[in-house]
Amino acid sequence: MWLDNLFTVGIDVGSNSIKSVAMEFDTNGKTPKLLATDLNKIRKRDAKQVIRQSFELVLRQAKLSEGDIAYIASTGEGDMVDFRRGHFYSMTAHSRGALFLNPDARAVLDVGALHAKAFTVDERSKVLGYRMTSQCASGSGQFLENISRYLGIPLEDVGNLSLQATTPEMVSGICAVLAETDVINMVSRGISAADILKGIHLSMGRRLINLLRALNAEGQVILTGGLAANNGFVAALQELADQEKMEIRFCIHELSAYAGAVGAAIWGAFRHVKLRDQVA
Repeated sequence: MWLDNLFTVGIDVGSNSIKSVAMEFDTNGKTPKLLATDLNKIRKRDAKQVIRQSFELVLRQAKLSEGDIAYIASTGEGDMVDFRRGHFYSMTAHSRGALFLNPDARAVLDVGALHAKAFTVDERSKVLGYRMTSQCASGSGQFLENISRYLGIPLEDVGNLSLQATTPEMVSGICAVLAETDVINMVSRGISAADILKGIHLSMGRRLINLLRALNAEGQVILTGGLAANNGFVAALQELADQEKMEIRFCIHELSAYAGAVGAAIWGAFRHVKLRDQVA
C-alpha cells in the first residue's frame, strides 16, 4: 500500500515539552504531508521516557511501525533522542518548518520556554540573519508561565484575559526577577490581572520587536514555539510594530508549536534521499 512512500519522524526536544510529528513524502523526499502530531509536557518526568512515549504515540496515530520510518530526526536538545538517525540545528529546523506552515513568511520569531530567537529567511528557508535574546528569562515562555501561576490564572486563559485590559501596567523589561517583583507590587495595589498581563506582553514584545528591527525584517513574520498560541501576546506584538511603523504583519498557524519538529522531519527526508542516492 505504501511501498512508494517515504516516512520520517521529527522530534523537537524543548526545555519543558517534547513535540513530535510523523510525515509522509514521495520516494524523492518531496510533497511533504503531515500525518500525526504530539506535544507532551515533561514536567518532572524522565525526559527520555517522554520522548519515547511521544514517538510511539505519533506512530500509532499514523498507523506506522518503527520499521516503516526511513529517518528519525531530532532538533533542540537532540542528544536526549538516543534512537535518532540525525540531528538538525534548531534554527535550521524552525525555518524549514515555518515555511511549510506559511510559505509567504520571510521572518520567524521563535519564542520558547527559555529563549527567543528572530531570524530572516529566503523562499528556500535559508537563514539570512538572526538575533537572540539575552540569558535573562523575561522574554520567554517560562517567565509568562511563572506569572500566570502566581496570579492563579490558567496559562491557556492568559491571552484572552490580556485582551480585556484598559490601562496596561508596564513591568521591568530588564530582568525577570525585577519584573516578578513588579507584579507582586501591582497585585498589592489592586491592579487588575488583565492590565498586568497586557503590560507583561508589551514588555516581552518590546524586546522581540527590537530583534526584528535589528534584522530589518519586513512582510509576514510567523511565530513558532508555544507562545504562538497566546493571542494576547500576538496582538501586543502587532500593536508595538504598528506604533514603530514597521512594515511587518505577525501571523500564526494552528501547528506553530510543531514548526521545529516539522522542519526536522522534512530535512530528515532530504538527508535520507541524499544518502540513499550516494549508495546507489
